[in-house]
Amino acid sequence: MNPTPDASQNAPRRRGFLRTLIRRFFIAIFLLWSFAALLLVALRWIDPPTTAVHIERRVQAWVHNEPYNERYKFIPLSQISPNFQHAIISAEDARFYIHHGFDWHAIQLAAQEDMEGGRTRGGSTLTEQLVKNLFFGTGRSFLRKGAESTLVPVAELVLGKQRILELYLNVVEWGPGIYGADAACRYYDSVAARNIGRVQSAQLAAILPAPLKRKPERMNRYSAVILRRMRQVGW
Repeated sequence: MNPTPDASQNAPRRRGFLRTLIRRFFIAIFLLWSFAALLLVALRWIDPPTTAVHIERRVQAWVHNEPYNERYKFIPLSQISPNFQHAIISAEDARFYIHHGFDWHAIQLAAQEDMEGGRTRGGSTLTEQLVKNLFFGTGRSFLRKGAESTLVPVAELVLGKQRILELYLNVVEWGPGIYGADAACRYYDSVAARNIGRVQSAQLAAILPAPLKRKPERMNRYSAVILRRMRQVGW
């Protein structure tokens, strides 16, 4: 039976509507990506007033009707102790100064340990973690990871290593409502970030993989590993 005139006319309309919808979807994705890229350019000179993680924690506290006291003060990298900087790099991204945003060696090790059924090793660099903190929050998905990966080269290109480190150390989460090096040092050790010692720096670096669960004073074993890594590279 031949299709009725109405059916033959509706089919092209549906296909046209679908193509328009898909086109608009990709245009929206491109515009969002462009906006994020422009924000990264601006962050070369402007200190971020907040991040996606900060907003996420604030919303979670509101949803669960829990108190939320945010500690966040952005300070220059020159006011953060070299001990602290070196401890974070040793713990989170030992090849920070030699990779271009992705540490393929760490990714390979992580994939190998996953296949062997061992403990999962994080393969994310400081640049990847910074992009995630700024724009994507703590959620995990392949779509989020894909979007994050396209912004990492932009961050490396427009920010440079020292600004990436400065931004990361200032926005990363160190506990409930505690963001950045200065807030962490003052909260846990009652000292400014510029005066934090080696041992305390290593203990604070040790809680970063799980800052809402770990306590610095309980991280002696892992902090000892971080201190050993620091000594191995002359820090």
